[in-house]
Amino acid sequence: MKKAKRLLSLSMVSVLVLSACGNADDPEGESAEEMEGNGEAEEELVVGDDSEDATELTFWTFAETHAHFFENAVEEWNEEHPDNAIRLVAETYPFEQMHNNLALAFQSDAYVPDLVDIEIARFPDFLRGDIQLESLNHLIEDELDNFIEERLEIYGDEEGNYYGAPTHLGATVMYYNTDIMDEAGVDIDEIVTWDDYVEAGESVVENTDTPMTTVSTNWYGFWPYVAQRGSDFFDDDGSLIIDNDINKDTLEFINGMVNDSEIAEIAPGEHSHSEEYYGFMNDGGAASVLMPLFYMSDFLDYMPDLEGDIEIRPMPVFEDSDDRTVGMGGTGTSVPSSSENTELAQEFLYFAKMSEQGATNLWTELGFDPPRHDVWDDPAMEEDNEFYQYFDDDIFDMLLDIRDEVGSTNITPNTPDALEEIDTNLMNNVIREESQTVEEGLEQTAEQIRARMTD
Repeated sequence: MKKAKRLLSLSMVSVLVLSACGNADDPEGESAEEMEGNGEAEEELVVGDDSEDATELTFWTFAETHAHFFENAVEEWNEEHPDNAIRLVAETYPFEQMHNNLALAFQSDAYVPDLVDIEIARFPDFLRGDIQLESLNHLIEDELDNFIEERLEIYGDEEGNYYGAPTHLGATVMYYNTDIMDEAGVDIDEIVTWDDYVEAGESVVENTDTPMTTVSTNWYGFWPYVAQRGSDFFDDDGSLIIDNDINKDTLEFINGMVNDSEIAEIAPGEHSHSEEYYGFMNDGGAASVLMPLFYMSDFLDYMPDLEGDIEIRPMPVFEDSDDRTVGMGGTGTSVPSSSENTELAQEFLYFAKMSEQGATNLWTELGFDPPRHDVWDDPAMEEDNEFYQYFDDDIFDMLLDIRDEVGSTNITPNTPDALEEIDTNLMNNVIREESQTVEEGLEQTAEQIRARMTD
C-alpha cells in the first residue's frame, strides 16, 4: 500500500519548472516567488476505506469541486468493489503550482500522484517528447461511438491515443435574459444566424437602452467564434494560422459589435468570471452572454436574481458553418505512468468519469454537460435539480438536437502561447483601445507567437 507523500516544493528549481511548462512568463502577472508557494496543499481530503487492505490513491487537482466529485465516486466504488477498496487522498493546489510541480516531478523522476487534473491549455505541455501519461483507449475502445470524440482528441496525440478523461463537453451556448428580450420585442427562437443576432441586438439597444451582449478581452471573446467557423489558431499540422482570412473576418465581426453597431460592450472586469461582471449581469446589465454550459453554475452562485429569467439556446451560426456549438475549456484527468497503481487508477477513473453512471454524475453533481452523449436522454438526467429550476428542463433536448453540430478546437504545444498573446495584447489593442486595426493586431500577434515558437 502506497503512503501519501508531500508535494515537492517549487523553490527547488523554479526556473527549470517554468521552462518545462513552456511558459516563462506568468500570464497572471505574479512573480516567480509568488508562484512558488511552500508546496503545501490548500486542502487535503482523505476519504474511503481506512482498512489496511485498501489501496491508497493520491489525486492532485486545482479545483476543490473536482476533489469532492471524486470523494463521492470513491464511496460508490467501495460499495460496488468491497474486495478492491480505495482510500483517496485528494490534494487541491493553486493552479500554477500544481501544473509546475507536475512538470518538475516528471523531469526529475520524483513522486507523482496516481491521478491528476490537467487543464486544457496546459495539457499540450505534457504531450511533448516522451509522454509520461497512461493511454486510456483500452477503457473506452468499445464505447467510442457514445462519446463526443472531439473532446477526447483534445487530450490525445497524433497516433490517436487519449490521455485525459474529459470533465465536460463545454458546449458553448447563448444565455438570453428573457425579461430584456421580451421588453425589446425579440423572440429568441427566431435568432438563427449571427445576422439575426445583430439585428435583434439593435432592437434591444433601441428599445431597452441595454447592450445585447458583452465581449471578453481574453480568448473567450475570440476563440469560440473562430472555432465555430472551422478555423483555429493552428492547423492540423501545428502550423500557425491565427492571422488567416477567416480569423480576420471573424475578429472584424466581433469588433463591429462593439465599435460599429455598438450592440456589445467590453465585459466589466475584462471577462465573464469577474466579480464586476457578476454584479453587472445580476442587475440586468446585458441581454445575453456567450459562454459554455459549465457557466450555468456561475449563474446559480453569483447571479441569483436572474433565476427564471435566463433561457439557453444554441449559438447563432455564420453563413459558412453549420456548427451550432463549440466545445470550449475543460480539464482532463490523467494517470501518470510512474504511478505504482496505474491499473487500479485507470479503472477507478473510468468508473468515476467515463462510465455511464460517472457521466451522469458529472451532470447531477457538478452541472456539467457530459462528454458521453448516450446519457443525455437517460431518465436520470431528467430528474429535477437546481439547474433545471434556475433555467429550464430542456437543456439536454437542445444538446441532443445539436449533437452532430459541435465544432472543435485544435490544441497544440504552442496553444498556450497563442492564448496568452490574445489575452495580453490582441483583444485590448483591437477591441478596447482601437490602437490597431484587426489586420495589424493579428499580424503582430502572429509575429509574437512565431518568435516564441523559435525560442
